[in-house]
Amino acid sequence: KDIEYIRSSYYNKLEYTRFSSSVGKHVGFTEYGVKNAEYWNNNPSYLSAMKAQKEGYCLNNIQIKYDNAL
Repeated sequence: KDIEYIRSSYYNKLEYTRFSSSVGKHVGFTEYGVKNAEYWNNNPSYLSAMKAQKEGYCLNNIQIKYDNAL
């Protein structure tokens, strides 16, 4: 519930897009990033694959990371 999957894209140390599982879509931070985010958000299969990353990656590995932290 409080786990969030975030995928950021950078170029020359500048973040231009970010996907957040809590928002459920890509957000663009530059002109190029806004165009990419709009394209990715209009592709339902890609967007559903990104939303599934939270369950596929985060929820499967959270217990491992939690045990290592303790």
